[in-house]
Amino acid sequence: MSTEDILRTLIGFPSICGTPNGDIIGWIEEFLAGIGARVRRVAGDRPDAFSLFASLGPDGPGGIVLSAHSDVVPVAGQNWSTDPFTLSGQEDRLYGRGSSDMKGFLACMLTAAAKASARTLRRPLHLAISYDEELGCLGVRSLLRDLKENGLEAGGCIVGEPTGMRVATAHKGKISFRIRCTGRAAHSASPFEGINAISLAAGMVQELGRLQTYIRDTETHDTRFTVPFSTVQAGLIEGGAALNIVPEHCSVMAEMRLLPGQDGAGYLERLREASRSVISSVGGGEILIEVENAYPGLNSSRNTEICTLVLHETGRNETDVINFGTEAGLFEEQLSLACVVCGPGSIGRAHKADEYITREELLQGDRFLEGVLDRLCR
Repeated sequence: MSTEDILRTLIGFPSICGTPNGDIIGWIEEFLAGIGARVRRVAGDRPDAFSLFASLGPDGPGGIVLSAHSDVVPVAGQNWSTDPFTLSGQEDRLYGRGSSDMKGFLACMLTAAAKASARTLRRPLHLAISYDEELGCLGVRSLLRDLKENGLEAGGCIVGEPTGMRVATAHKGKISFRIRCTGRAAHSASPFEGINAISLAAGMVQELGRLQTYIRDTETHDTRFTVPFSTVQAGLIEGGAALNIVPEHCSVMAEMRLLPGQDGAGYLERLREASRSVISSVGGGEILIEVENAYPGLNSSRNTEICTLVLHETGRNETDVINFGTEAGLFEEQLSLACVVCGPGSIGRAHKADEYITREELLQGDRFLEGVLDRLCR
């Protein structure tokens, strides 16, 4: 099968994050087993989801891990010109959900695996395929636990998110958290008999703005990033039951995007301290701040073997940073595995209607991984 044919098959699986993924994982598992790879299916942290880990070549240290996620974001509410789960070509463009993010690289990975099966590798090629990356890098965590328990020893990891084949060694981390506000219900004709939870939430939204100012003014800026400091913002708010009821409950979903090396703990504590002033100003109630998900940033050295290899095989002299998160920081944190982020396609096309990758970009991905295989054969 050509890489385009593999991509067509992968796009045909509507592997939306948060849904069962047994179909796509089963097909990939069968494909890899059919070329002689050693394949292990890893149970996820929810019962209907799985990851895969596969290896070709000798069973030993020093190999290279190629990493991709198998899930995609939903298409509901988007005005697609074509069926998002049928790969369709128009001139050089190949349209389909996940074509850039990141089934394009996953297809290149499987092509590379098929080529590796016909070559004599001196060091192993590993493939790590996760789920629910789009929900905050959730699914890779059970896979990383499995790899750690099984004592994976590798020389580096390439996370193939769409970078236009730029070689990224850094990105920000993320904390998503809920601000849960509880007041006291009352009839709106006598609002002072209640405690308005929406007022508590509004006060906390203002505190988020104050925290952002504090971060901007006190953090050491990292000018590699478009926004050179950590950010915080409210993204969702929900509260109240009816207009004539003083709302008893309101919640605010917020996130921090943290410079590499920042863990955000001090910023969350600052918000918790501020919540006491908000409660006092409203006249009572309760505010809880609960972390719902977090993943670390990436700040890898360009002096690693994997970075040197990827720079050479992409024909680049300089590393870059990216403004979106990936699983790479977790690979480094959990496995002490040097990582770079590099793959075909553009993140600017991801998560939108009419997402596409070009045939030339797929060829770039194939040529790049062919060079990686050459290194493993030396």
